[in-house]
Amino acid sequence: MVKKYETPMLDVLEEGQWPSFISNIRRLANEHPSEFINDMTHSLLGQLEHSYETRKGYWKGGTVSIFGYGGGIIPRFSEVGDAFPASREFHTLRVQPSPGNYYTSGMLRQLADSWEKFGSGLITFHGQTGNIMFIGTNTENVQHFFDEINDYGWDLGGAGPCVRTGMSCVGAARCEQSCANEHKIHRLLVNNFMDDMHRPALPYKFKFKVSGCPNDCQNAIERADMAIIGTWRDDMVVDQTEIKAYIEKKGRKYIIDNVVNRCPSQALSLNDDDTLDVDNRNCVRCMHCLNVMPKALSPGEDKGITMLIGGKRTLKIGDMMGTVVIPFMKLETDEDYERLVEIAEEAIDFFAENALEHERTGEMIERIGLVNYMDGIGLEIDPNMISNPRESSYVRMDTWDEEATKWVEAQAEKAAS
Repeated sequence: MVKKYETPMLDVLEEGQWPSFISNIRRLANEHPSEFINDMTHSLLGQLEHSYETRKGYWKGGTVSIFGYGGGIIPRFSEVGDAFPASREFHTLRVQPSPGNYYTSGMLRQLADSWEKFGSGLITFHGQTGNIMFIGTNTENVQHFFDEINDYGWDLGGAGPCVRTGMSCVGAARCEQSCANEHKIHRLLVNNFMDDMHRPALPYKFKFKVSGCPNDCQNAIERADMAIIGTWRDDMVVDQTEIKAYIEKKGRKYIIDNVVNRCPSQALSLNDDDTLDVDNRNCVRCMHCLNVMPKALSPGEDKGITMLIGGKRTLKIGDMMGTVVIPFMKLETDEDYERLVEIAEEAIDFFAENALEHERTGEMIERIGLVNYMDGIGLEIDPNMISNPRESSYVRMDTWDEEATKWVEAQAEKAAS
C-alpha cells in the first residue's frame, strides 16, 4: 500500500522555471509501475520534508557489503524509520564507469532495468569519485543487484579508505587536444589496484584521474591524489594559413585582444603580415590559444604525460593542488606503462605505511616534506619541477650550477645506456 505524505516545503522547490530534483523523485513515486519504487520514493519525500521542517538530517551509516567485498556500498539507515518505514534503508551502490564514460544505450538500459528491479530507480551519472551512483535500496537487494550486473560485466567501485574508482576524460576519440592514451592509462591503473579498491586497507582514500591534455577536463590537479595530465615538450604546431583565416573572419583586434594579450606568459606575438610567433620556451601550456583557435594551433608532436601528486578538496588542510613530481614522461612502449604502474604502486605503498589516519597524500607531504616524499617513492628531484628556480626561496643557489651539471650528466648516461 503506497503511503503519501504532505510535502508543502518540497512543493515550493518545484515552482519556477528551473528543473527540480523533487519533480523527478515525485514522478517515480506517482507514475512508476513498481509498488516497491512508489513506496520507497514517497517515503523518501516524506523524510526529506521532515528534515526541512526540523533542519536536521536523519541518515546514519552502518555496515552493508556483498560477499567478498569490503567496499563499494554506502550504507544509509534512517533514524526516523518508524515514521517513514519504506525508506528505513536507503543504501547507495557505487558502480565503476567505463574509461572516458563511454556507454551504449543498450548498456544504460540494461543497468536501469536491473536497478528498477532491485532499487529505487534513482541514478546519478556520475559521483565526485566518478562512479555511477545507484541511490536507494534495502540490505536484502544489495547482493541481488550486484550479482545481476556483475553477470553482464559491471563491478563495484571504491568506498571508504581505499583506492577509489579512476576517471579519465573523453580522450582522443573526440578531442583534438589529446596528448596521451587516457583510456589505456585508466584501465591499467584500475585493473592493477582492483583489490585495493574492493578491500579498504589504507589510512584514507587515494584517487587516480587522467586528463589527456593540460585543459584537465577531469579537474585531476585539484581532485586527485595522483593526476596524470597529457602534455608535449617540443614546439606548438602553428598553421599560419589558418591563423590568417581566423584574422580574416574575426579581425586583428579580436585576435590581439582575445588570444595574444591573454597569454599569461606573453609568449605570443602577431606580426604585421598576419603570422603568429610563439615563444615556446616561455609557453606554460595554459591551452587558451589552442582552445580559441583549434584549427590553427595544436599540441606539439613530442607527447607524453606530467604526473602530479597530492591534489584534494578540504579536509585537515584546505584545498590543495597537485605537486609536479614528474614533469615529462613518454608513454610509448609496454615498459613505459609498466613504469607508470610501478610509480603508482610505490606511491600507494608509501601512503599506506606513512600517512596518519584520515589523512590524504597531499596532507602527508605537507607534514613530512616533499624531499622526503620523493625519496620515499624512489623518484629523483627534477629541476624542471620548478618553473623559476632562481626566484624560488626553496632552492639553494650556492650549489645550483654543480647540481644542474650532475643532473644533465645523469640524463646523458641514461640516454646512452
